[in-house]
Amino acid sequence: MATPTLYYAPGACSLASHIALEETGAPYETARLNLQAGDQRSGAYLAVNERGRVPALVTGDWVLTENSAILRHVARAYPDAGLWPQDLRDQAVADEWLCWLSTSHHPTYAHIRRPERYTAEESAFPEIQAKGLDTFGDLCTMTEVRLSNGGWAVGGRYSVVDPYLLLFWTWGRGPACRFDMAARFPAWTEHARAMAERPAVQAVFAREGLDLPR
Repeated sequence: MATPTLYYAPGACSLASHIALEETGAPYETARLNLQAGDQRSGAYLAVNERGRVPALVTGDWVLTENSAILRHVARAYPDAGLWPQDLRDQAVADEWLCWLSTSHHPTYAHIRRPERYTAEESAFPEIQAKGLDTFGDLCTMTEVRLSNGGWAVGGRYSVVDPYLLLFWTWGRGPACRFDMAARFPAWTEHARAMAERPAVQAVFAREGLDLPR
């Protein structure tokens, strides 16, 4: 199989796929985009992903986009890494997590960071952002409840769900939300701290210039 290349932006949603690839221990390459500079709208990148978003995983002449799809693919392409559950019900729970995070947490966070996607009226931006922040907080509370028993997200074993959860934890603590994650979401924060102990997470955070969970 050709060596895959991951197109990513530091701290963006591509963080989850970046960690998953690093976890496999297999060779891969990265292509870093500067979203603030508009790299995602360049002709060169649109030729890779016409949606102008990250992540994109390119293997030979094959391109795969969307975190949930890339995470599933990486887990299945490198089975020895043990990133996908073996039990049938645990597989269903992993799919449930990936679907829920991609269809609820991600678009809700976009209301906070990208209100222009939802209205052309700039005067409405603050209201959209405020409601997005409130809803994202509710989703984080639901996530906290799901993680309240401790350990990894699915069946007590590490999987590609866990890097995806870490992504949204980092967004919760970030400048758009400024949540006190340890105070509001202690179980999720323990999960994030456990993630920070993994060499793959440490390597990716260093590459992307991000602070590890504390």
